[in-house]
Amino acid sequence: MATIQDVAKAAGVSPMTVSNVINDHPNVRPATREKVLEAMARLDYRVNVAARNLRTGRTGTVGLAVPEVNSHYYGRLATAIITAAQRHHLRVSIEQTGASRENELDALSLSRNRLYDGLILSTVGMGPADAELLKVDYPVVILGERIFGGPVDHVAMPNVDASQAATRHLIERGCRRIAILCGMLGEETDVSSLRLTGYRQALQSAGLPEDPGLVQSVATLTMHAGARRAREMVESGLDFDGVFCVTDTAAMGVLRGLADAGVKVPEQVKVIGFDNVQESEFLVPSLSTVDPDHDMMAQRAVDLLARRIQQTEPGADREEFVSHFSVVVRESTGG
Repeated sequence: MATIQDVAKAAGVSPMTVSNVINDHPNVRPATREKVLEAMARLDYRVNVAARNLRTGRTGTVGLAVPEVNSHYYGRLATAIITAAQRHHLRVSIEQTGASRENELDALSLSRNRLYDGLILSTVGMGPADAELLKVDYPVVILGERIFGGPVDHVAMPNVDASQAATRHLIERGCRRIAILCGMLGEETDVSSLRLTGYRQALQSAGLPEDPGLVQSVATLTMHAGARRAREMVESGLDFDGVFCVTDTAAMGVLRGLADAGVKVPEQVKVIGFDNVQESEFLVPSLSTVDPDHDMMAQRAVDLLARRIQQTEPGADREEFVSHFSVVVRESTGG
């Protein structure tokens, strides 16, 4: 097996120069780098990753724990995080928590054993009462709407402001009886409760009364649940001319359910979602939605994690970052 010394001799450089090339040191001249890489390929030199990890105390791998992998939103987010991590020469290992508090805690406690340099954790099951459990001896960044004010960096969506803008868009398009389709509402803050707040603020600002019958909750925000509830709303005689869905996935189901019930979108009912997943652009009608800037969220989460990994001492100041957003107008609201 070839060694660094063998590569250095073949390339006519010092072993230190070979090491600098392997570690992507910026001060190596392009011609020298090319010579070293050519010698490595010719000698079939393989970096001893295990030995390097022992020296540096790092693996170059970070964990990403999300509620579900087979999801339009989390699939989009994971792709953005992997792309952002590559800019820091980091690899990403993905775990699925099933939105379970126990599985989120497992991901948190087992990350050190799995030799991750840090963890990006999307919290759905864990809440503010679990903040102390985030005090671990390795970098963690949390995504989502839970555990505000915790001991680690937090990247969140602009849920209230963006939902207010989405509802306001329906109002500007002439809707006066706007339903909201959200998840089950409890005492703790989550995506549905925050987006419901924005919806209510938009109605209040426009001087529209809030009808409790227009707040429609489903157990799971799936296409199937959205389609079923849309049909039920029509069959029950509920008077509505707009629907704000708190996810694009649910909105896709609502479009199907309204079509099944013979309701034309956007002529009779206008529909807007939230997330701007890729599929929303290709529906018939195409889906108006909120774009929360997944790429910015992913980049900020990875940047924060990479910075913490590089720190020799834990930083005292933690960052709360809320992404930008835009309303993407398409056919489902008459765009």
